[in-house]
Amino acid sequence: MSDDFGAGIRRELLEHRVAGGMWRGELSSSALSTALAAIALTYLDRLSSESSDHGAMIRGGMEWLARSQNEDGGYGDTVRSFSNLSTTCLVWAAFRIADGEELFVPTRRRIENWLSRTVGGTDPESLAMAVLKRYGKDHTFSVPILTVLSLAGALGPAQSGWRRVRPLPFELSVLPRAWFRWLRLQVVSYALPALIAIGQVRHHQAPSRNPLVRGIRSLCRRPTLRLLERLQPDNGGFLEAVPLTSFVMMSLLNSGSADSIVVRRGAAFLEQSVRSDGSWPIDTDLATWVTTLSVKALAEFGQPDLGLSQDERRRVTDWLRGQQFLEIHPYTGSAPGAWSWTDLPGAVPDADDTAGALVALHLLNPEDESVQVSAKQGVQWLLDLQNSDGGIPTFCRGWGKLPFDRSSAELTAHALLAWDRWRDTWSDQKETIAGATGRAIQFLKDQQRPDGTWVPLWFGNQFVVEDENPVYGTARVLFAIAELNPSLREVELDRTASRGVRALLDMQNEDGGWGGGKGAPSSVEETALVLHGLSRFEEVPEDALQRGEAWLRERWEKKETSATPIGFYFAKLWYFEDLYPVIFTAAAVGALQSRSHERTAIVS
Repeated sequence: MSDDFGAGIRRELLEHRVAGGMWRGELSSSALSTALAAIALTYLDRLSSESSDHGAMIRGGMEWLARSQNEDGGYGDTVRSFSNLSTTCLVWAAFRIADGEELFVPTRRRIENWLSRTVGGTDPESLAMAVLKRYGKDHTFSVPILTVLSLAGALGPAQSGWRRVRPLPFELSVLPRAWFRWLRLQVVSYALPALIAIGQVRHHQAPSRNPLVRGIRSLCRRPTLRLLERLQPDNGGFLEAVPLTSFVMMSLLNSGSADSIVVRRGAAFLEQSVRSDGSWPIDTDLATWVTTLSVKALAEFGQPDLGLSQDERRRVTDWLRGQQFLEIHPYTGSAPGAWSWTDLPGAVPDADDTAGALVALHLLNPEDESVQVSAKQGVQWLLDLQNSDGGIPTFCRGWGKLPFDRSSAELTAHALLAWDRWRDTWSDQKETIAGATGRAIQFLKDQQRPDGTWVPLWFGNQFVVEDENPVYGTARVLFAIAELNPSLREVELDRTASRGVRALLDMQNEDGGWGGGKGAPSSVEETALVLHGLSRFEEVPEDALQRGEAWLRERWEKKETSATPIGFYFAKLWYFEDLYPVIFTAAAVGALQSRSHERTAIVS
């Protein structure tokens, strides 16, 4: 491993810092976000009683969409993603709704040809059945897509089209939040604003034939609108997400609530979020997430105090502590003590970012009393989040079994790391942490697949069956196991880890790199993740690591390091983050250098 290569990567990572000493990164532009924003702004201009003219912004978005069409005529979630049904349907709806002058007819025809080849036609029955089949019992995204298609007139005329859209029970949102986990709603926890707004537009356009249900929903319109206002952050962006905010806006605009403050705030968010090329991103940014990842990557180089000055460490420490939620969150009802993926007001507390902040703070300044106060709250928040199966979910304990609300291997592994870092700091939490750790370890054992892998919840790979990414999941779990306090290691856990190690080695490509699974094309992110995880295991052959490092170094020498769409956003939407290749490579190179230096010292 070349120290020069490591020094260069570390220097590049530090150069990506912004004012304040933290990292912000840049998320990929999204065809799905751009289409939905254009639709929402089109209806705002048409239906709002207030003067509104977003014509230039809408045109810019439509032109970007026309330029970004895949060769097959469809659209993926990013410009590097395969065409998929969801995004293609929504872009098609945008051209039907927002292209008033029919400037993009050729683009629209190519989309229709793709849909005909993929689902058998663009008739209402084919479209509706294909969307429902795609998402099954989870209505979090199927109902919003069908809603947009109905607005575009693609599901049939008037009420007949709206009857193809499943009515969401928005009236249930007025019930106590503690009841939600028992109601078995067919939407995930983060989708409450969509449940309310889309439920309302369906009710407005095609009321229930049952007079009792119809009456209850009519009575609940105003209370649920008031709830929606309370859930919306000051900047207008629900979850900092253009798609969710746009769904809410277009639904209210078409359900008689065009002048709602929720619509006005949402419009301000879309106006602030548009990019210079006319597109919109899937979310504003992942500032907290990429900052904690960067701090952990710097730690791999083994330099005292991360190689940062005291002032630099203090600035990052203070910034991270400043992002901790100190009150009950109005959106999820989450207790104080957690972190989210960004410092912006639309974010909500989650497990992965809380664990990341806890690990980063321990690396930055573990002896500081103020840091320990923050850390203790964060540790307790993660302890309280643990599900009965021993695993850690993303947002809410025990909400349900739908995707993105269930316990997950990579989240559980990350929580284990956070607990382990702080386990000996407070005597009153030590026993609780020990019990939670044991249950979490058992969860990881139970979740390991027969082939030795773990599959993550928030990361995937479009070249792998079911869009899974066993490489990411396995690398993250193995790293966490290797970092656990030696007192927690046991023979069975070592065997579990060994099966994971063998699985990763078996998935190494002939070129030396790794993709998201066996046979998937090698990527910078996944190769770096594997090298980082395997670096902690003595049993790993040096040849495998050297081949992987050589492939990675060659990519950087050739400047072939563009980010790969491996991240999942809400509802399994793809994204890529420009900082991932830099951060993951820095962590891998630092870890391999440390391994090499340790071996040299032993030999000497």
